[in-house]
Amino acid sequence: MAPVRAGLIGLGRMGKAIASRLKSEGVEVYAWNRTLTKARELDVLVSDTPASASTRADFIILSLYDSAAVREVLTMRHGLLSAGLKGKVIVDTTTNHFSEVSAFHSILKERGASYLEAPLLGSIVQAMTGNLCVLVSGEEAPYRAALPIIEKLGREIFFLREPGLATKVKLINNLLLGSFMASIAEATALSEKAGLDRHAALDIFSKGAGSSAVMDAKKEKLLKEDYAAHFKTSLMYKDLHYLQDLARELRSPLFTAGVAKELFAVAMSRGSGEEDFSAVYKAVKNL
Repeated sequence: MAPVRAGLIGLGRMGKAIASRLKSEGVEVYAWNRTLTKARELDVLVSDTPASASTRADFIILSLYDSAAVREVLTMRHGLLSAGLKGKVIVDTTTNHFSEVSAFHSILKERGASYLEAPLLGSIVQAMTGNLCVLVSGEEAPYRAALPIIEKLGREIFFLREPGLATKVKLINNLLLGSFMASIAEATALSEKAGLDRHAALDIFSKGAGSSAVMDAKKEKLLKEDYAAHFKTSLMYKDLHYLQDLARELRSPLFTAGVAKELFAVAMSRGSGEEDFSAVYKAVKNL
C-alpha cells in the first residue's frame, strides 16, 4: 500500500513536531517553510513553494503563526491558490482569527477544495507523541477523509462541524491557559515577596489550588527560570487579542482575559516575546 502523502506548510516548533510525528507514523511529508533551511534540517521532502508541496500531497496541513500568515500562503506567488486544489483537503492547525477562518472556508470551497479548521490543544511533546486534543470544524465528508491523519496527531478529537466554532473554542480555551499561567506567576512572585522560597511556593500550589495541567507543564520552567519557548509569549498575546475581538462581536464582557493579555504585553515589552509564555513570571516579579 502506498504511504499517505501530506503537504506540511510551516515549520515552527509545532510544525516541526507535527512533521516528526507524521514521519514516525509512516506518512510521506512534503514540507515548505519560508526559511527553507528549517525544512532541510528535517528528514522530509523539501518543496520550493506551497503550491509544489500541495501538488504531491493527499492532504495539506497548515501550521502557521497567525491568520495573516495563512492568507499569505494562500495568495502569494506560487501559493496554494495557484495550485490545482480540486478535491484536496486542507487541515489548518493554526490558531486563527475567527473572522478569517470564515473567509478561508469560502475561498477554498470556491477552488474545489475542502477546508477544515483544526486548532490544537496541547504541547510540543504531546504533538510528537500523538497525544494532542484537536478541535475540528468543517464539512463531515472531508473530516472523515482526513480523520486517519488527524488521529495520528490527536488522542482526543472533537468534531464541532459549524465553521468558525473550533477556532472560537480554541481562543476561549486559551483564556484559561493564559489566565492560569498569569495567576501561577503572580502567586509565585507574591509568595517570594512574602518571604517564601520559590521552590516551596510552587510545591505548595501544585498540591493545592494551583494543581493543573498548566502547573504540571510549567513548574520546572519557573523553578529553573528556563524560558526556551514551547509556546511563545507573543502567541499567547495574539490569541488573547483575538479573543477580545470575539467577545466584542458577541457583545459579552471579558474580564480576566484582558488583565492576562496586558501582563503578557508587559512581558513582551521586556523582551520576552520569543520566550515561553511562562516568562510572564519575570514580568510580574519585577512590577
